[in-house]
Amino acid sequence: MPRNLNAERDNPCLKEQELSFKCLNKNNFDRDKCEVYFANYNNCKEFWNKVRADRRGKGIAPYLPPLEERDAIKAEYLKAKPSQS
Repeated sequence: MPRNLNAERDNPCLKEQELSFKCLNKNNFDRDKCEVYFANYNNCKEFWNKVRADRRGKGIAPYLPPLEERDAIKAEYLKAKPSQS
């Protein structure tokens, strides 16, 4: 459990961040062995930053959606995302 009780609410990429740290610890801080985790974390941050900007632009507050809405927002994005062939 994170030390900051609001960490999950404030950081939608907390799980990806923790997995990156865990990988680094497991691999003696060899960043090359954790590139997949870093890419996943960066993709997560990029996605939620776009969500924040979109909500801010539409005047929706809070800019970062509450925990209970995040799964639905991700599912909606994945449904609308064009497949890469």
